[in-house]
Amino acid sequence: MMLYATLKRVLDVLVATLLLIATAPLSLYAAYRVKDEDGGPVLYAAPRVGRGGVPFLMYKFRSMVVNAASIGGPSTANNDPRLTEAGPLLRKWKLDELPQLLNVLRGEMSLVGPRPQVQSDVDRYTPDERRLLSVKPGVTDWASNKFSEEGDILASHPDPDEAYDRLIRPEKIRLSLQYVEQQSFATDMRILLATAATVLRRPGAPKRDSVW
Repeated sequence: MMLYATLKRVLDVLVATLLLIATAPLSLYAAYRVKDEDGGPVLYAAPRVGRGGVPFLMYKFRSMVVNAASIGGPSTANNDPRLTEAGPLLRKWKLDELPQLLNVLRGEMSLVGPRPQVQSDVDRYTPDERRLLSVKPGVTDWASNKFSEEGDILASHPDPDEAYDRLIRPEKIRLSLQYVEQQSFATDMRILLATAATVLRRPGAPKRDSVW
């Protein structure tokens, strides 16, 4: 495990640095769209729970109105009225997630790992589910790929938070626990490749319904 942890950290720093450089033009475009629309903050610092239950701020390009957290729940459908005009585009191509590479460089997140959750959701964890806090949260994992169209799923339900709890949360937790049990350098590479394929997949292309 010591070797794996070292390789994982080297991969995190190397890939995050390269991606930050390679996606700099996209980040500048995203920042311009966010700032130009309403003049509000470009980044949103989202409170999340990290490894060992330690809270941290996860950075995203803001895709919702400034006071979104005070006027709605944590789940976001693609037709959520809190989304800014640029929000759907940023979310579709995962541009809003790019600042999380800074969290990776800071050591608060890894490229691969269970997605970090809000404190209210962590408070609901069963003793078994608390194993998710034994690893660093990640930018992507198997669940992120399977539910890459989460916003579309929630958009067809009047209560996105209830729909998330019923239709998405159980499977996300199952897949995240599976990662905790089976984590390896090879698994991380497979997830990164799957994520790249998910992001680059053209609209209308068939989706995979199972884990790679």
